[in-house]
Amino acid sequence: MTDTADRSYDVGAVRRALAIGPGSPREARTIDITTLGRHTGRPRRIEIWFHHVDGRWYLSGMPVPRSWHANLSAHPHFTFHLKNGVRADLPATAVPVKDPAVRHRVLSAVVALQDEPGLRTRVTQRQRLEDWLEHSPLIEIVFDDERLRPPLS
Repeated sequence: MTDTADRSYDVGAVRRALAIGPGSPREARTIDITTLGRHTGRPRRIEIWFHHVDGRWYLSGMPVPRSWHANLSAHPHFTFHLKNGVRADLPATAVPVKDPAVRHRVLSAVVALQDEPGLRTRVTQRQRLEDWLEHSPLIEIVFDDERLRPPLS
């Protein structure tokens, strides 16, 4: 999977693009990921939001089963495609987040985005944190390029 990713990019520009926060616009959060299909092994590219919480990066989704999550569970190596402002194809590994405290901290930040001006989702009713904690997929993105990883704590 990672052999197709382009490793020639401006590390500083990529770091700035990855440094999103609660006030960041929708476009800054929007990326594509390419996973391998869990059954077919074929590349699957989708658009998704990523999240930056406590210096780490995550993917999550509404509290229903997600194909991308099933694909990453079967084949954890994927490509993270920055496409707004900075363009870069970053090889990465998906690490499932099981720790309840980390899940709560990250998913609380994700659910809080529905209250951000300009980021309100098109959901007709407010999403409940409890539903996300119980049913939402959550993976940490670990970039293969060590220059993009958070410092060890």
